[in-house]
Amino acid sequence: MKKLFLLLFFGLFWMQQTQAQTNVPSGPLDLETCVAVAIENNLTLKRTELNQQITEANLMESQGRRLPSLTAGASSGYRWGRSINPVTNLFETRRIGNVNLFGNTGAPIFQGMRINNSVAQAKTNLESGMYTLEATRNDITLNVINLFIDVVFNREQVKIAENQLKTTTEQLVRTKKLVEAGSLPLSDQLDLQSQNATNELNLINAKNGLRSAKLSLAQALQIPFTDSFDVIEPEYEVSRAAMTGETPAEIFEVAVKLMPQIKAANADVKSAEYGVKIAKGAFYPSLDAGISAFSNYVDQAFIPGSREIIPFKTQVDNNFSQSGTLNLSIPIFTRFGNKANLQRAKVQQQLAEVSEMEAKNKLRQDIETAYNSAFAAEQSYQASLIRVKSLEETFRIAQQRFDLGAINSVDFQVAQNNLFNAQADLLNAKYTYIFRIKVLDFYLGNPINLN
Repeated sequence: MKKLFLLLFFGLFWMQQTQAQTNVPSGPLDLETCVAVAIENNLTLKRTELNQQITEANLMESQGRRLPSLTAGASSGYRWGRSINPVTNLFETRRIGNVNLFGNTGAPIFQGMRINNSVAQAKTNLESGMYTLEATRNDITLNVINLFIDVVFNREQVKIAENQLKTTTEQLVRTKKLVEAGSLPLSDQLDLQSQNATNELNLINAKNGLRSAKLSLAQALQIPFTDSFDVIEPEYEVSRAAMTGETPAEIFEVAVKLMPQIKAANADVKSAEYGVKIAKGAFYPSLDAGISAFSNYVDQAFIPGSREIIPFKTQVDNNFSQSGTLNLSIPIFTRFGNKANLQRAKVQQQLAEVSEMEAKNKLRQDIETAYNSAFAAEQSYQASLIRVKSLEETFRIAQQRFDLGAINSVDFQVAQNNLFNAQADLLNAKYTYIFRIKVLDFYLGNPINLN
């Protein structure tokens, strides 16, 4: 019984720990929760954060090069045969044990400004990493919003398919009764049965599309997908006022100052400029200062006139020595090493400038694409509204006429399919418009939400 209790306890504990590690929320999720979970669980973001810690370590190392170094140590050993006694400086043929103590310190005086430029470069790299983190979070947020909207869109598609199937089913029941009464030919019933089967298939496809959209969203959140996974649909009404009044060029002018990917590209250019300065510093002489101290003890150092060994502390004090050095290094010929390093640094600077231009061009193109898509979606949405209203009235009349026997089942199906297609087009335009508007708001620095 105790074993069973322990197994249950550890099993529950393991399940709780597993759920905590994967950050699996419960219940339907709103957009803000989805974004928060995606950011928390995203492995690309975690990798970027870890790389940022490496960059911080690089900065610490660069700053430390300004400080003096300090090394202390000791060694001990024995010598046999003919060797010089470190105390008497005489050749002796005996075993001599020794203990050596030493300490060294050194400090750079001038390194061609390479240390200062290395510190500045490391700080710039850290700044670039911070902007890259922010850009990664933004990419995750936009992706989750797109996937979230896709779930809502497919849910609406299911509702439309259900309504279509309900209408056809009800009409099929009426038609069967009229056929049995001899008021309608059997062909009308067969046509409606075919249409009803088609609508059932459309509903199945719509449900599969919704399930696929939910799966994509769950995978973006890095959580296990289950049938209970669902989202809370936001209340969002589309209006003409939602479309921003700025032109793509005006939006780009704002975004280029705000977007972290542009700031990261700018920082990378600055980092490459410091890299050129570091490479140029290698052509200058370098000057270092150093101080060292040394002492030792041997077990064959005797007090004069006695066989008593001089005490350890006395030997260390008597043998203590210091030295100071200045090291000047002048690069005369480095086998083209410094020249090659400078050439590579200059190329890296040019590559960083190209990457900066690419980032700006991509931002401009993304804004233009989002603006044009939003504009087209707005036009499609407004036109689809009129179209749906007209086809709803057309279908209502067609349904009444079909019930009265004024039109056949083929004309009824045409009216129904036209309405179904118009409703689907309206949904597509609506949610495309919503997402593109949110993207434009994002580029203008506005908070991202669907409320």
